[in-house]
Amino acid sequence: MKNNFTILFIFISSLASAQEKMVTDANALKLIDGIVKEVLRMISGEKGKIRDWEAFRNLFLRSATFTVLNHNDSIRQPVETVQLDEFIELMHDPYYERGYLEYEIGRVVDEYNRIAQVFQSFYGKDAENMEEHGVTSYQLVFFEDRWWIANILWTGDSNGVKVPKKYLK
Repeated sequence: MKNNFTILFIFISSLASAQEKMVTDANALKLIDGIVKEVLRMISGEKGKIRDWEAFRNLFLRSATFTVLNHNDSIRQPVETVQLDEFIELMHDPYYERGYLEYEIGRVVDEYNRIAQVFQSFYGKDAENMEEHGVTSYQLVFFEDRWWIANILWTGDSNGVKVPKKYLK
């Protein structure tokens, strides 16, 4: 009987914890600032960080795309686009599992009639201490009382082109 009570207590506690997390996430998703910060929080992490991919999926439209413009001449495809599930698979790469940290260093937001464009400048650092600056562009839509990310496009400064000052606010 005691074991049943313990299992029930753990189950109820986990439900309460999950419900509390959903409330926090739901509030973050009502603001452009909140949803953009959630993306960074979820993709960044020290070695061994367990990422909540279901919560990550909840930030995006099911049709969301992720596009990177690479500046490395040795890459066959300088522009790569993947869907949400493919992006999550890529994040399971040992490169990210060893740790990858990304920080916002500036943001410019344009918004009109329930759509928004965010240019977020970033600083990223991997486990091998490789550093990069760049810009991530988010396209968002507001419906069902919250923001959703429709697409993300990003590029870094590996070709020597510095992030413009207007994105470093």
